[in-house]
Amino acid sequence: MIEWLPLSAETRPVPQPVATPLVWAAACGGALLLVALLNSLAGTGRPALALAVLSLLAALLGTCARFVAAPGTAVLCWLFLNGFAIPPVGTLTWAGHRDTFWLACLVTAALTGTTLARVVNARAAYRRVSTGAGTVGPDRARSPEEY
Repeated sequence: MIEWLPLSAETRPVPQPVATPLVWAAACGGALLLVALLNSLAGTGRPALALAVLSLLAALLGTCARFVAAPGTAVLCWLFLNGFAIPPVGTLTWAGHRDTFWLACLVTAALTGTTLARVVNARAAYRRVSTGAGTVGPDRARSPEEY
């Protein structure tokens, strides 16, 4: 059975996360631009700076993404970090502890951004509900057929 609930003009819904493929496309484009910018300004020998910048990108993208997008976002950022931010440029390598740490940092950043966005949105929705902004008046509690 469908229960009809009227929406008040003051009530704003909780924002929906962006689709995962769009987040991944933004991760590819953003990581490419940031790594190219860092390589032109600071050179390719600064992986810590590139990791910090790409972690910020992953956290920023995490604020508008679903939780399932975090691992993919981290892997895409890691691919650009590993392939273009450290010498030899254009070659993917795996250096056990270093790359595991980098992936862990990027996944943590993406999950932190997503968690932070969910908490902020949930608190805002709770405040809207608890202050009575979305209460239903007696004349508005009718079903659509009664109008």
